[in-house]
Amino acid sequence: MPLEFDSLSHGRIVFGFFNIETDLLLLNQYFFFAENFCLAVAKGAEKMDEVYQTEWEGYRIELKKIGNLMGAIQGMDFNGFIGAVYQQFPFPERQEDFKQNPEGFRTRSLIHSLLQAYGENVRIPLIFDQKSNHITLSEFVFDKPSFWKLVEYVWLGGLPRWKDRHRPKYVRVMKEAIQRAYHPMFKGHLWMEKDPP
Repeated sequence: MPLEFDSLSHGRIVFGFFNIETDLLLLNQYFFFAENFCLAVAKGAEKMDEVYQTEWEGYRIELKKIGNLMGAIQGMDFNGFIGAVYQQFPFPERQEDFKQNPEGFRTRSLIHSLLQAYGENVRIPLIFDQKSNHITLSEFVFDKPSFWKLVEYVWLGGLPRWKDRHRPKYVRVMKEAIQRAYHPMFKGHLWMEKDPP
């Protein structure tokens, strides 16, 4: 489930997985795959530049076309992009089955076709600025503690956590890169040393 996080530029913003059978992340009205996010963070951890910048493919969906997450979960409102996803992958009947699927990447072909139907293709920038101690993701600016909460969320598998505590390879690659990093932007993130349930 997506959660609210603090940003410096836009106040509280929504970020996270919204369906357990896809590895697509939403960031307010932007959508992108978790693998792109994780590998971009991992590459940033390997750089020692004062400013590190990269970007990847994503989609922007107008707010009126995104849909109603709670309505889709309840099986009552399948309007918009989120509704179309939940028509394909309904919320599980048993609460114990509500776990983020580490093989969500297998649904990407279908998810891509839905994204193209509802949204516009955009580039998602990620910038680490050591001088300001700020991180920019898309148009949203974060301080370090707030941004690392986004990273922690993906590491944990969101609110339901990863199924059987098994993480996709790209999530493990991100963790290992951060642990090796000497760059000040990547130091002191002890949440990865433990693996909470």
